[in-house]
Amino acid sequence: MSSAKPISEFMERHFRHFNAAALMDATKAYKEHLAKGRKMMITLAGAMSTGELGRILAEMIRQDKVHIISCTGANLEEDVMNLVAHDHYERIPHYRDLTPKEERALLDRGMNRVTDTCIPEEEAFRRLEVHAVDLWKKDQAAGERRFPHQYFFEMIRSGVLEQYYQIDPKDSWMVAAAEKNLPMVVPGWEDSTLGNIFAAHCLVGDCRPQIMKSGIEYMMWLADWYTDNCGTDGIGFFQIGGGIAGDFPICVVPMLHQDLQREQIPFWSYFCQISDSTTSYGSYSGAVPNEKITWGKLDIDTPRFIVESDATIVAPLMFAHILDM
Repeated sequence: MSSAKPISEFMERHFRHFNAAALMDATKAYKEHLAKGRKMMITLAGAMSTGELGRILAEMIRQDKVHIISCTGANLEEDVMNLVAHDHYERIPHYRDLTPKEERALLDRGMNRVTDTCIPEEEAFRRLEVHAVDLWKKDQAAGERRFPHQYFFEMIRSGVLEQYYQIDPKDSWMVAAAEKNLPMVVPGWEDSTLGNIFAAHCLVGDCRPQIMKSGIEYMMWLADWYTDNCGTDGIGFFQIGGGIAGDFPICVVPMLHQDLQREQIPFWSYFCQISDSTTSYGSYSGAVPNEKITWGKLDIDTPRFIVESDATIVAPLMFAHILDM
């Protein structure tokens, strides 16, 4: 094996059947999609940021392998929390064996657990809160309004967080996104720690809810962005996990067709989902891609893939191949 592309060449040799083959098919189709000059959306569900996917997603952003991101509020903030508080995180490899009493002990220490990783409340949440509240109050006084991700971009670009950096910022996908001013949508942002903190500040009167642009406004923005960027061939859709991070943005195409009568708008032109959700009845995360045809999201000939595996394992491999590593 040559040393030029050790990961890609290893995958080419050994990933030949079953989920490994699906991974390779989806990866090569992603590269073909980009080679045709088309754009790609990546959607992040789960706790991919706490899983440190940013260590390779940041390079995908820098090399223009992704052109827009949809993520949960948790993934938005947790990448930045990892950036500023990484040294205070604790890994709990025996998390399956924890008793309720041990879980409560973690809470009492301000350690909020995400599977095998505990996020330190004081160093992560409260450290960001101080600077976020400053921006919220500034916009309120000025009569300005922004999307949730724009406040994070402002904190990163201003340099106010650099005093706390505990990892190489090149490993933060949010730093890469802020530097690129990457288009983003963050549906359901209020279902996040900073979202809860914002609600609390609204309750005590420090802020008004109106300064934060809403999910409806994200959808309106996305409708225009898709229209302006889809060309005649459409945008690709690479979905990690399920839930609102994927379901929200994929709906923009049927909305454009059915509700705005923009019949010339192309369907999503590539679809891949990495999921460990069992295919089941009534589950969005477990729905097979063909179901999306009936909703006007994908077309009959849209390349469609499911990689049924753990995204923390396969997403870095796919991205490494796409980056020719």
